[in-house]
Amino acid sequence: MQILDAHLHLWDPAVLDYGWLSGDLDRAFGPEELGHALAGMSDDRAFIFMQADARADQALDEVDWVASLPLPVRGLIAFAPLEEGARVSDHLAALTSRPRVVGVRRLLQSEAPGFALTPDFLTGAELVAAHGLVFDACVRGQAQLRDVAALADALPQLSIVLDHLGKPTVGSAQAPASPAVDGWAQSMQDLAERPNVVCKVSGLPGESDGAFSAAQFEPFLDTALESFGADRLLYASDWPASFAGDTAAGYGTWEQIVRDWIASRGLDADAVLRTNAERVYGLDPL
Repeated sequence: MQILDAHLHLWDPAVLDYGWLSGDLDRAFGPEELGHALAGMSDDRAFIFMQADARADQALDEVDWVASLPLPVRGLIAFAPLEEGARVSDHLAALTSRPRVVGVRRLLQSEAPGFALTPDFLTGAELVAAHGLVFDACVRGQAQLRDVAALADALPQLSIVLDHLGKPTVGSAQAPASPAVDGWAQSMQDLAERPNVVCKVSGLPGESDGAFSAAQFEPFLDTALESFGADRLLYASDWPASFAGDTAAGYGTWEQIVRDWIASRGLDADAVLRTNAERVYGLDPL
């Protein structure tokens, strides 16, 4: 089976500057480290690189560095300071001159509610759509999910990918949380009413309080399925960010959880694991 991992991070603090790195993640994660994580996994796979929040003025350098690596990266999602409004146009033009750039992300999870709805941000996001790029929204909490819905309403021409199922509270393997906590399930149902929004099946291990399990995550995956439908779900690993402390084994464990869930729900594995992402990001099908 061909698998397209739609959210892979790569970084090297010796090459670019990442002010947020700490603990187990404060080291290089490149082809060698990824090879360790994929050891023993037999399926062919390719990747969509997700910007790793290098220093803002290194956004183009990050794209060029990843493009130079000996990895099957089919698409790149780059940083763009959309809050700069019309001034971001030159930056977006520089990104689209790189042939594998398919989208942009401006992290929202640490911003105040309403940040993505300011006039300048809306102008920047409108330019993203005009350049034929997808916008990845990484948010947390009910208020920010409402902002993504409002952004989708304001710019129906903008293709939006919700990262990591909106980062719900998932508890732990021993004490799992309910999808109803903090209004997450209802927010997902509301957001899914916008046809220009799809959802990445990713990031749940990074939200777990310690070790994670399939039983812990299945209610959240089911809510995403009920809300968006299988044709609007994209598998992704969020490696290595979701697996701090277990970056070698975590990749395979998460993928197997998703694959078992897909099989148990009778879903089209090829769609969730590859072709949905190809369609959303405008990649030529394999």
